[in-house]
Amino acid sequence: MLLRVYRYRDERYSLPMHRTSSRKADAFLLVVGLVFSSFVHANEPILIPPPLQVSFIDRATTTAQDVIDKAVDLLGVPYRWGGNTPESGFDCSGFVRHVFHTGFGLVLPRSALEQSKAGKSVSSDNLKPGDLVFFNTMRRAFSHVGIYLGNDQFVHAPRAGERVRVDSMSNSYWIRRFNGARRVDPE
Repeated sequence: MLLRVYRYRDERYSLPMHRTSSRKADAFLLVVGLVFSSFVHANEPILIPPPLQVSFIDRATTTAQDVIDKAVDLLGVPYRWGGNTPESGFDCSGFVRHVFHTGFGLVLPRSALEQSKAGKSVSSDNLKPGDLVFFNTMRRAFSHVGIYLGNDQFVHAPRAGERVRVDSMSNSYWIRRFNGARRVDPE
């Protein structure tokens, strides 16, 4: 058997040569040999990085920010009793339900009272952005709901004739009517 010897990057490669082979065929075999030899003769192992791990805290923070961004995008949408879309307007629970569904992928119950049973209870001094805040605005507990934004602010659809807006939880009206808060996790 005849061998043709090639040099590549200071290494010597021998390929079998047939009497009928052409230069193009030899070149093709050389390229194939070089490609596969780099895998076969590699001195270093091929490292595959592990999949990107995102902590629960990072996921929760990102998701809470998504909810807040979605809520703030809806500032100025008119209030409408029973409303649950930006086109038709929102009541308080329809607003919260829409924001959590589009920003979190989470379907909350329809009424403020039912939403007050979702997630876990949070004290007012442990509020985090994205928490649901509840108020007694109709002489019954949990009759109004909003989304806490941080810095003592919350966003909500207040009442007929108004629009989705941000209010301060330090306002005496909201302090007197505060019923509690809930944290809803997507998991």
